Amino acid sequence: MKKLPTTVTAGSLTMNDDQKAQALEAWYQLLKEPRIRMDAEDQYDELLKAADDMERKGLINSVEWRGLVRQAGSAFANAIEGLGRGT
Repeated sequence: MKKLPTTVTAGSLTMNDDQKAQALEAWYQLLKEPRIRMDAEDQYDELLKAADDMERKGLINSVEWRGLVRQAGSAFANAIEGLGRGT
């Protein structure tokens, strides 16, 4: 059973909108700056888990999820390509 999004209004944004904004901000921060001692594969796995979690909670839809997964895949490919060139 899919959980319906929360629609408690606080000003012009709903609680769901605020949660989505925070989750996406954290996701893009991880994309931009992996955590200390996090290799490219760990970063990719964490990005996918976060995207899955956002979709499961109803914060993003399947189109948004697919976009995040593509960005994570591109970042992973670029990181692996860079490693192959000695960077």
